[in-house]
Amino acid sequence: MTVVAAYVYSEGRRTRPVSLDDAGDLALAPGEFVWIGIVDPDDAELEKLQRHFNLHPIAVRNAHKPYVLPKIEIYDEEIFVVARTAQLVGEEIAYGKTAILVGNNHIITMRTGSQRQHTDLRAQLEASPHLLKHGVDYVLHGVLDFIVDGYGPIVEAIEDRIADMERRALDTFLSRAEISRIFGMRRELIRFRRIMGPTEEVLSRLSHLEVDCIDAQIQPYFRDVTNRVRRIASMIEGLREILSSVLEASSLLEQQRQGTITRQLAAWAAILAVPTAIAGIYGMNFQYMPELGWKYGYHLTVAVILSAAGFLYWRFRRSGWL
Repeated sequence: MTVVAAYVYSEGRRTRPVSLDDAGDLALAPGEFVWIGIVDPDDAELEKLQRHFNLHPIAVRNAHKPYVLPKIEIYDEEIFVVARTAQLVGEEIAYGKTAILVGNNHIITMRTGSQRQHTDLRAQLEASPHLLKHGVDYVLHGVLDFIVDGYGPIVEAIEDRIADMERRALDTFLSRAEISRIFGMRRELIRFRRIMGPTEEVLSRLSHLEVDCIDAQIQPYFRDVTNRVRRIASMIEGLREILSSVLEASSLLEQQRQGTITRQLAAWAAILAVPTAIAGIYGMNFQYMPELGWKYGYHLTVAVILSAAGFLYWRFRRSGWL
């Protein structure tokens, strides 16, 4: 079975466990609700849930879809919410899905492809019975808040990696592998940003939704999570801009370094051109050339070469080419 936890709550406190087999005979008193948590549900379990809680068939079918964007749908008095979980695995962001079915006296959370368990979340919510007694809407807020909390460490980890890449780009040439890594980070941030928009829409709608299972006193909590999603989305945009700046700075610095090397090569070529020209002239096989028979011709030629080369070296050093 993939049922992780299933309990009935009354006045914000856990009262008794339930199972899918006896959920059809479950009698809930006023003020009670049931919270069922399932991981990777199969068709048989979804069928039991649909039968016992009279779930809308479209909601059940959508809950079983492997890849959907965050969304919210209303079926009579039942709310169906899909949120995307995320975790950083190596250089990539791995995504999962949490489908949430909310009724007047039940909330069913179904995790798929997510490694973050709701055990700590359940314990945290149970530690505040004065808030948990609000019912399924507060549990829904807690689950969405828990999912959004998982986005922050991902952004911080990517931010640290980008800072290291930025420092390296200022110190040395970026290798092909490092440039490929930058483009990989940009792709992951684009995908991540694509999740933020629908998530913000879901939370914004929950903060204004008028249904029986959402209390007006809980709606400000959804607005708080909405603001956090907006901040994360803003951070993602900022990281994308920093990555673009790193590539531009790396390109400019590389051009500058290439220009410096080009100037140095040109300066040395000019210096070496002097002895090459003089040696080339005196290497010609002509019989009558000036100073061929002079005793000090060799010494004078070497002196001229050294003087001209030294003068050029001094000029290039003074102008910053060497």
